[in-house]
Amino acid sequence: MWRRLTRWHLLISFAMLSLAAAGNGKSKIQLSLQNVVDLAIHQSSSVKYAQNRYENNFWRWKNFQSQFRPQLTLNGDLPNYTQKTIPVTQEDGSVKFRQVSKLETFANLSLAQSIPQSGTKIYASSSLFRIQNLINDEIGFSGDPFVIGFTQPLFSYNWMKWSRKTEPLIYDEAQKKFVESLEEISRGATFRFFRYLKVQTNYKLAESSLSNSLDNLRIAEMKKKLGTISENDFSRIKLSVLSARKALTQANMDLKNADFELKSYVGLDQLVDIELEMPLEMKLFEVDPQIALQEALTNRKETTQYERRLIEADRDLTKAKRNNGLGATLRGSYGLSNSADELWGVYDEPQRQQQVRLSLAIPILDWGKSTSSVKLAESKRDLVVFDVEKDRANFERSVIVQVEQFRLLKAQLETTLEADNVAGNGYLIALKKFQNGEISITDLNISLQEREKAKRDYIKSLETYWVAFYRLRELTLYDFELNQKIIYENPLLQGLIKKKK
Repeated sequence: MWRRLTRWHLLISFAMLSLAAAGNGKSKIQLSLQNVVDLAIHQSSSVKYAQNRYENNFWRWKNFQSQFRPQLTLNGDLPNYTQKTIPVTQEDGSVKFRQVSKLETFANLSLAQSIPQSGTKIYASSSLFRIQNLINDEIGFSGDPFVIGFTQPLFSYNWMKWSRKTEPLIYDEAQKKFVESLEEISRGATFRFFRYLKVQTNYKLAESSLSNSLDNLRIAEMKKKLGTISENDFSRIKLSVLSARKALTQANMDLKNADFELKSYVGLDQLVDIELEMPLEMKLFEVDPQIALQEALTNRKETTQYERRLIEADRDLTKAKRNNGLGATLRGSYGLSNSADELWGVYDEPQRQQQVRLSLAIPILDWGKSTSSVKLAESKRDLVVFDVEKDRANFERSVIVQVEQFRLLKAQLETTLEADNVAGNGYLIALKKFQNGEISITDLNISLQEREKAKRDYIKSLETYWVAFYRLRELTLYDFELNQKIIYENPLLQGLIKKKK
């Protein structure tokens, strides 16, 4: 079952909160990273594109399957009226022009079936033809009550056989690509979440810095009246207030840009106010590289893609060989035929008809075209084999490297978290010391810069972890928390795809 469907109630809550926020312009929606990811894979424009692309491949697959099922066709001319002057050859060889006025009616019912293994097409048909001479008021009928036949290419390229090998792989790629696309959307939502979070943090730091700078300025003004502060220090404190205001203005502009980008990506109304929560619930679990590689090779489209590319290379080589040699097509039919003045007379003691025809095409002089075409196809096949082996090795290496990087993030997170706490406490201590006159404004600014750098480094570490987390899911299409394959349903194909047990 699709795991994310269990969070649908969250989306309903988001919708209700969005309406409330749009109504009063004051409410804020608190969004976690998981909330943002869920919104992106349910209602973003990217997921709608992925759904439509998968639907397109689904109907391509259905269309392909239908080609190898019996095709029942009714065709005809109802009616075919002609009135004109035509040349008529006489018994002595002379030609005279005669006025013709006739009404013809034709119908043919046929049942055809293709046999992919041999490239054979067999058919059965029944036809009826009626002609009425409007000048002489004469009516005649003819038809083939029953005909069976076949068409069999000999020594030629059998497209049906090869398409039965490649089309299932193309559809399998499309299924895996759909899941991969949604995981890619999750990773994209994570990027935008942290971009917003970093800007949001910068804004809060700028607000705090401005508030502290204003407090420092008030204290400095009191000290100036008492004559206990130099003009240079007082000027630097005033400059820090101006710098803090400038930083707050820039942070506010950056926040608006990040806000627009995030809402646009996940499909939220631009009028809704949001605030992001720091994603501290890290899932620090161990991942076995071999299990990750095995799941990646099973679940990702690359494995199917490599197989398809090799089959297509063999197909092109076979096509080059078959299309440059002897070409032959054998056709045969057997049936019954008759003509009469009345309709039912066509079916009264019809005459037997049969036909066998062998068509040949033999190249005699092609100035090396056949040989060069085969050599070119062989060269391309060798190149495909080389590229597939290289791509397979690079893909496997990327999975192993991603697992190793994910395993190293735990220590990095612990270090940056501790540095953030130390820098935050250090700034509070420095602020009190400055307000008590124990340190200079330069020392306070250094402490402020250390606090902001530590905070940004910690958020960057969080971003690195969560991006790696979703990248690992994207590379393997496997949920290592629940130890199960990742599956998504396409609502556009609800009920059309049979679920696998």
